[in-house]
Amino acid sequence: MTGTAAPPGLVTMGQTLACVRATAVGPLARGCPLRLSMAGAESNTAITVRRLGVPASWIGHVGEDALGDLILREMRAEGVDVQAVRDLERPTALLLAELRTAALRRIWYYRRDAAGAGLSPVDVDRADWSGAGLVHLTGITACLGPGPAAAVAAAAARAKAEGMEVSVDLNHRLALADEKAFAEAVRPLAAAADIVFATAAESGVLTGQADVQQMAEKLLAAGPSVVVIKLGADGSLLFTRDGAVRQPGISTTVVDPVGAGDAFAGGFLAARLRGADPAACLRQAAQVAAVAVATEGDWEGLPGEEELPMLREESDIVR
Repeated sequence: MTGTAAPPGLVTMGQTLACVRATAVGPLARGCPLRLSMAGAESNTAITVRRLGVPASWIGHVGEDALGDLILREMRAEGVDVQAVRDLERPTALLLAELRTAALRRIWYYRRDAAGAGLSPVDVDRADWSGAGLVHLTGITACLGPGPAAAVAAAAARAKAEGMEVSVDLNHRLALADEKAFAEAVRPLAAAADIVFATAAESGVLTGQADVQQMAEKLLAAGPSVVVIKLGADGSLLFTRDGAVRQPGISTTVVDPVGAGDAFAGGFLAARLRGADPAACLRQAAQVAAVAVATEGDWEGLPGEEELPMLREESDIVR
């Protein structure tokens, strides 16, 4: 903001994919109009934070191809500090999204052997984290393969050594790992985190509990100081060792639910990096996610910093 010092920034790392989305209802197999963009949990969160006026850096790999060019151009246009490697041997990852009916979306991922799977601890060692106050990681990257799993572990360790907070969004993707493999991959990452974001379903897989309070207690006992459990339309709950804060759901017209969790995390973390209290962080997370799901695309409709006063006033932008 003009005349004020920039808050500490966010660093994140993961696989960003080129995204080919159907723009009309119907099966892809019969041919339909398509739109090319990009998508990725970590890059979505970085863009969210950056639009809210907080510095953000993204570390990743893309192919030496047109899709890689697209991702790098879009990320830089959003003001994100891009620290990317161009892979000469692996293509940029791809996502295909079908709008099968007005209410049913189907997604196919082509990511396991793509450039983003080449992440390793070397990327952490050479990354510039100047001015950062928090490192954000996800369970997606932890499940991409041995190299990416080692990279997120190294990132968490470096953050701790340099006095930065670590946030982890569990982000279970069945296409990458079944429940057992997911729990094994993310359990140590969650234990290394200061802040954990999870759905109730993800929390249940990780803890073996059915009650939200018990899920949170078990997660907190493993190491984090803040656990945020997302409850969909019912809002969210934030747990610390001192108690819980509830954020009701915000009424909105859902146009595209994809990317809601990334927007939620970004809204929360942007507020936290500005020093907001937990309730204010949770409120901003809900407001930003409500705007995100009311527009098409993973990140295109995310609100800017100049729109925050409208969100805080609960204007029609989130109704």
